[in-house]
Amino acid sequence: MKRRDFIRKAVSLGALSGAAMTLGNYRSLFAHEANNYVLPYDMVAIKGGEPGEMFDKAIASLGGMKQFVQRNQTVVIKPNIGWDTPPERAANTNPLLVGRIVEHCKMAGAKAVYVFDNTCNEWTRCYKNSGIEDAVKKAGGIMVPGNSEGYYHPVTVTKGKILKNAKVHEKILESDVFINVPILKTHDGAKLTISMKNLMGIVWDRSFWHANNLQQCIADFATFKKPALNIVDAYRVMKRNGPRGVSVADVVSLKYQIISTDMVAADAAATKLLSLEPSQVKHIGLAEALGVGTLNLDKLTINRITM
Repeated sequence: MKRRDFIRKAVSLGALSGAAMTLGNYRSLFAHEANNYVLPYDMVAIKGGEPGEMFDKAIASLGGMKQFVQRNQTVVIKPNIGWDTPPERAANTNPLLVGRIVEHCKMAGAKAVYVFDNTCNEWTRCYKNSGIEDAVKKAGGIMVPGNSEGYYHPVTVTKGKILKNAKVHEKILESDVFINVPILKTHDGAKLTISMKNLMGIVWDRSFWHANNLQQCIADFATFKKPALNIVDAYRVMKRNGPRGVSVADVVSLKYQIISTDMVAADAAATKLLSLEPSQVKHIGLAEALGVGTLNLDKLTINRITM
């Protein structure tokens, strides 16, 4: 079966959808539920294949991308594109995965699919050398910059304990569907970078976070905006020297993806791929305490797929 034929078949399985939320006042937006769909699983954990093919099978098992993206909606995808490094260093989300997600969104009928990050290194080099810019453009998506404060607008983090305000990129605030695509890797400050930590790339100024209890600020901001879907890239995983890494010697090949609408659950599951427990990554438990999601994986219906 050709790749696009497989995608069409996967998309055709998505029969349940609901009305999109229209974003008005940025200050009033926080932790909304996306479309009102009922999924067959709380999580998909898939291993053993290539990034695009694993996502094909995983999203099909959830009913296809039409469960999350409706015709003529705008979608914003947030990978990790923070570093000017090639894919084999595993500092950024795998470009093959990002490109395939864009394809599924387009096949589901998305009017436009935007991709961006507020990068740590120079943004044009990050976009190019990560391989993500090329993959997104080939799939019909649109790369947008995140390098200027003018793209970001003030919001109130209503449920935050320490983080009360932030400036969030306008594509996150204006688009109908937000898809979060972090890469799993170690981080010298947060212990691990996964779904919730990846949200730091949609805000302008992260200095307050680092100076005022980074773990609590990550949990606080997770109450502001729940992505419609979280897709954890654990194909190549940086096991030390994160978040940028030093060389390919820091990287292990795991060939995993974890997919869930629940950031806390996705992050709790991802910790175990590096032989850690969720309690060792403090912002996961802090976010559960704020009602963002659950880290009790035993209560979830998980579809485990081996390719």
